[in-house]
Amino acid sequence: MAALLDSPRWLGVLMIAPAVLYIVLVVGLPFVLAILYAFSGVTMGSRTIEFVGFKNFISVLETTKFQTSLRNTFVFALIAQVLVMVLGTVLAMALLKDFRGKWLVRLLILLPWVAPISLGTIGWLWILDSTYSVINWTLEALGLIGADGWFMWLGVPYLAMGSVITIHVWRILPLATVILLAGLTSIPHDIHDAAQVDGASFWRHLFQITLPLIRPIMLVAGLFGLVFAFTDMIVIFVLTRGGPYDTTQVLASLAFFTGIQAGDLAEGAAIALFLFPLLLAVAVAFLRVARRAEVT
Repeated sequence: MAALLDSPRWLGVLMIAPAVLYIVLVVGLPFVLAILYAFSGVTMGSRTIEFVGFKNFISVLETTKFQTSLRNTFVFALIAQVLVMVLGTVLAMALLKDFRGKWLVRLLILLPWVAPISLGTIGWLWILDSTYSVINWTLEALGLIGADGWFMWLGVPYLAMGSVITIHVWRILPLATVILLAGLTSIPHDIHDAAQVDGASFWRHLFQITLPLIRPIMLVAGLFGLVFAFTDMIVIFVLTRGGPYDTTQVLASLAFFTGIQAGDLAEGAAIALFLFPLLLAVAVAFLRVARRAEVT
């Protein structure tokens, strides 16, 4: 063992082995099992696996619920990610400045990411409750709505989608802020000083200096955000369970309801795997653009 630790070649292998083992067990095996299920007719009550080819994928594509969920997935992910990137950039630039109480602001921003998402979403479920909503109560106290004009935040399609997008942004925003803040702090102060001496305005400084320099970091943050948005279902599961009338149903939640609750593991796996080629292509494109930005 001592000889292995003294060897640079085997020491590197031993150091990376736990991470590789973790990826294989937590990601690799479930992924292989999902592929196996997607091309079979397995259900919760099956004792054997019968291969059926692309039957599950064809069956899923023909359903209205899948088409609605696919559209909702893109609406949910793209709108949420645009808001996350804009708000994350604003917060990161604000936190870059020195001001009194900065530590408290950082703590409050990080709380949504540190707290368990299920507990946080349950809190939002109470806040958006149709009968006891603190938002509706506040609006009524301010005279903006009447007693009979309370909003059904989770009962009206567009309000329900807006609610789940808002809470997803609330959850992911701390991660994007931290990543972008790291990118902003990596910019040499000499560049900012030179721009100030040249008389660059705030907006010119932002769009011609700051944003181009942190573009690789923004792409990485955007990639993480898109992956989270496409694959996460906790917010929708706790708040709406895909309702009302499947208007907030996304592919991740549809795969869970089909494969686990309905017992059709084969179709659930097919739904879960549908976005894998797309996400892989998006990841490769993002990383290539980030790489080019770093080189230039």
